[in-house]
Amino acid sequence: MTKTQAREKLESEIVKLTGQTIEDGTVKNGTVTFGWFVRNRYLPLKEADWRGEETAKIKKYLIQADLVDGFEEIRMENFDKFTLQNHLNKLAKTRSKDRVLQIRSYMRAIFAEAVDQDFLPKDPARMVKVPTNLREVDKTTLTWDQLRAALDRLAQQSLRDWILIKLDMSNALRPSELFPLRWRCFLQTERILDIQETIYRGEIRPYGKTKGSITQVPIADVLAEELAEWKEQLKKEGKDTSPDAFMFPGRFGQPMDTSNYRHRVLNKLAEELELPKLNFQVIRRTMATLGKNKGHVKDIQGMMRHSKASTTTDVYMQSLEPEVRSTINSIYSELVSTGTNGPNPPEDRKTSVPSRPPSETRAVAVAQEASQGAESRRPERAEAIPAKAARGVVLEFATRMRQSRGREVLLND
Repeated sequence: MTKTQAREKLESEIVKLTGQTIEDGTVKNGTVTFGWFVRNRYLPLKEADWRGEETAKIKKYLIQADLVDGFEEIRMENFDKFTLQNHLNKLAKTRSKDRVLQIRSYMRAIFAEAVDQDFLPKDPARMVKVPTNLREVDKTTLTWDQLRAALDRLAQQSLRDWILIKLDMSNALRPSELFPLRWRCFLQTERILDIQETIYRGEIRPYGKTKGSITQVPIADVLAEELAEWKEQLKKEGKDTSPDAFMFPGRFGQPMDTSNYRHRVLNKLAEELELPKLNFQVIRRTMATLGKNKGHVKDIQGMMRHSKASTTTDVYMQSLEPEVRSTINSIYSELVSTGTNGPNPPEDRKTSVPSRPPSETRAVAVAQEASQGAESRRPERAEAIPAKAARGVVLEFATRMRQSRGREVLLND
């Protein structure tokens, strides 16, 4: 074995020798701290599952900042459910909802691993719950008019930004997918955009956020023509339009920085148009929300390139007040009439009632005769029924119908 492996093996043996063996044979060691276990036993096993160096850095930072820094010197055997739940509740007051959920997941994974490696006899994090009062997640969405206003303003300011944002809006692209697009990714004849790379903090990577990120996506026919015109414009300006050149290059021909573009273009645009907020996340959420009236949920999932439809519906799609009101009005219309367009015009019963089997026809006839006899014994009503009495009329009608159906069932038996 290597020197590093030898050191790790030695540490493991020392831990076992200095620990205390309990009845079930597991090692309960008072010298193993939370910080030591995370760095030496948990992270080495999990790093192989994390895609990309940057992803590993982010996860390590979250674990260090929200768990290790607070529990560094605490012995593993001293943890209990109360301590962990209390820590998570405090994090919920200052951290975002997504971050709290991540930390809970890491917390449970760490202690489950400690039990699996015989450092603990019982998992104290198994029953830790998500705090109820989590900070609200940003759910800002824009309207079609606001999106069109943003495009109109960009058309007056910059052809590049106008094409770039129009492409981002129509296909709900992530900025990590949008900025590293090269001209070889634009298949003009097929009207397809072939996403081959993503970018994160200036590093171009051959993989994306999800398995569906690296794929081919269709683009609108008119937008394909506008991209071709944008390419011709770059040629006239003496810019590089070779297959490896970027479609939306920065000042020195490299991909633009996402953060810089957001501050320099999108934030400025939101301020000029008095929009509540405008960034790439808001655009994606808006397109998922507005797009639900343009296609099936699975179509929107494909456009967003989510691995699960639940991500599209539960995280990105938002409920809009006009749509809720329209749904409620539709339901009410169905309740008080025969359809959403109001009561149907009167029709000839002989032509509208479908044919019935002979036995059923006789039963219905007897029931109708009994109902008519009961009706003839009642005093005549005025033709117009007051609005206040409408509810009573409906209940009386329902009672008669139930009685008629009861007679019909007896006759059929």
